[in-house]
Amino acid sequence: MSVLALTAALNDADLAARVKVDINPRARRVSLRVDPVQGCIVLVRPPRMSERLVLSFVASRKDWIAKHLQALEPPIPLCDGAVVPYRGADHVIHVREGRGAVEVQDADIYVRGRPEHIARRLRDWLKGEARKAITPRALAMAEQLGVKVAHISVRDTRSRWGSAARSGKLSFSWRLILAPDDVLAYVVAHEVAHLRHMNHSPAFWRTVEALFGSDISSAREWLRRRGTALHRYT
Repeated sequence: MSVLALTAALNDADLAARVKVDINPRARRVSLRVDPVQGCIVLVRPPRMSERLVLSFVASRKDWIAKHLQALEPPIPLCDGAVVPYRGADHVIHVREGRGAVEVQDADIYVRGRPEHIARRLRDWLKGEARKAITPRALAMAEQLGVKVAHISVRDTRSRWGSAARSGKLSFSWRLILAPDDVLAYVVAHEVAHLRHMNHSPAFWRTVEALFGSDISSAREWLRRRGTALHRYT
């Protein structure tokens, strides 16, 4: 689908330039989602749907597209002097010359290396911290529930904070390490509970709260209100 076709549907070249098309063989319908990392709207469409129907859908969602693009905040590069949340608290990044491990001191994060490597080094470190925070929680909750975890992966997922498979494989977003610990723990409880209930039934939610140890409403609300902002850090 060309930018010209999207421009005609939206009657706005600037909006059309910020809509990316994803032809997904698993999609059963056309949908839109916000990608805060790329600062765009992703149009997901089945491969066999006619372009006429897709463009009609896009035209009907013009106001939604404009509203969500306007609400997108600019990305925050992980560089010297930037402020990044770590376990829910703001920390200032300080870049130092030489080699060495990333260090956290009070409200500061010290990263050593060349400026062009800092973002990658810090992302790798944050991913490792997320794994260290998530893995023992997931294993302990699985033992509590009497289920088995086959594998835990930590990735940069954009559409979901976590996922669970019937095989016992769990996957989580490393960006959960940017959130408060109780939010991370809620997502872990949510995915471990899916190893018992592959649905969102009342029994599932009771299991989540039992694993979490208290009411989950605050953690869910935090993710709803502030979760998208965690994708701004690049």
